Amino acid sequence: MYGSIYEFEALPVFGEPARRDGRPVRPARRGRAVPLVGIVRNPRSHRNKGVAPEMADCSNILTQTPGTREELHYTLAEFARRGIDYLVVDGGDGTVRDVLSCGSDIFGDDWPTFIVLPKGKTNALAVDLGLPTHWSLAEALAAAQRRGTLSRRPLRISPRDGSGRSVLGFVLGTGIFARATEAGQEVHRRGAFNSFAVGLSILAAIIGALFGRAGNIWRATTPTRIVDRNSGRHLPYAGRGRSDERFLTFATTFERFPLGARPFGRNPAPGLKLAVIDSPVRWIVALLPAIMFGLKGDFLTRNGAKRFAANDLDLDIGGSFILDGEAFPAGRYVLDEGPQINFVVP
Repeated sequence: MYGSIYEFEALPVFGEPARRDGRPVRPARRGRAVPLVGIVRNPRSHRNKGVAPEMADCSNILTQTPGTREELHYTLAEFARRGIDYLVVDGGDGTVRDVLSCGSDIFGDDWPTFIVLPKGKTNALAVDLGLPTHWSLAEALAAAQRRGTLSRRPLRISPRDGSGRSVLGFVLGTGIFARATEAGQEVHRRGAFNSFAVGLSILAAIIGALFGRAGNIWRATTPTRIVDRNSGRHLPYAGRGRSDERFLTFATTFERFPLGARPFGRNPAPGLKLAVIDSPVRWIVALLPAIMFGLKGDFLTRNGAKRFAANDLDLDIGGSFILDGEAFPAGRYVLDEGPQINFVVP
């Protein structure tokens, strides 16, 4: 749970894969007068370091701090057995990803209502959900009693070898996105967090891609193949250079973004969305800030910068990709939407 780079070969297969008919492997029994709350707390998240857990002395609050994926899976199985009403993730985006991934075979499509306490360095999910930066457990539980929720489906990426393993998260990126994320780690080390850190990382990527010479890492492309599994059609290529490589692939189910960005327009459709830039054409790179804030037009599409809604894709990636801040290896994957999750919001 606290590792920096995950590889699918290292992800254990816990029991049987989640049922494809949507029913959980271990159905939870919820709905009591006093809600039972299970908390997965990451003590190494940015704002949890040196801070005691909230409401740990309450009899209906079950606080666990699993240190490995095996321990996390055991914790979630125990929460399911006890029939928790709310599943609290006390950590950052990566902790949410770990909980969704390790619990997918336990809860299937029937998850308890989520509460996210945004304690990480970036907290992009909190931005999408409209959560306060400093949101206490007591405030979140009060909001839960008011039954304010917002639904999202995470991305689900699974190897095409049929092993049944999968990882779930909300933001996937390749190419310059992966390199910008790596730059963001240096920004974090220098003390910048949340939307400010995102902005600095994007600025560094744009400057490197705009002014870098041929062979510069910021202008490199990644072998990428994207196929709609329903139609069998390849995503068209309109860039310069190799048609089997892409400068940027960005996938998410978010509807709101840090810095107020609108990469998919003012009112993006719910569900899986992709933004792709085929090659590092300098004038398109120069327009990236405007594209991020909603600039669109046929002239962009004709030159290899496109956005579209999709589901159930074959995704072959020749380099590492980033999922919610962590690096995963190159490979041949299926990308689709995971189960619907209801999140408590203010």
